[in-house]
Amino acid sequence: QVQLVESGGGLVQPGGSLRLSCAASRSIFSSYVMGWYRQVPGKQRELVASLTSGGRTNYADSVKDRFTISRDNAKNTVYLQMNSLKPEDTAVYYCNGRTQFGTQVDYWGQGTQVTVSS
Repeated sequence: QVQLVESGGGLVQPGGSLRLSCAASRSIFSSYVMGWYRQVPGKQRELVASLTSGGRTNYADSVKDRFTISRDNAKNTVYLQMNSLKPEDTAVYYCNGRTQFGTQVDYWGQGTQVTVSS
């Protein structure tokens, strides 16, 4: 079992920045793909960014050049740095850990609200 705990959400003005954190209960980055997803009411959860165990990143087109996913192995924490935020970035953001090898297993955090509004 893996517990993922997000933090760092909140209210920010358009053009502002936020950094989300996701702390894992144990060391998993060597064998998991870590991802950030977001969801708004009435829509499917969508992938925002992902980071493989080998360090490869992938971003949704809507956030490229604005968001950056990274990790701190010593702290078992993955981050999502969000810059130049737009109102359409408003959503609940979820941290995901997915096994990269063998049987696929997903773990999810509880979600953190990000609201971009003036």
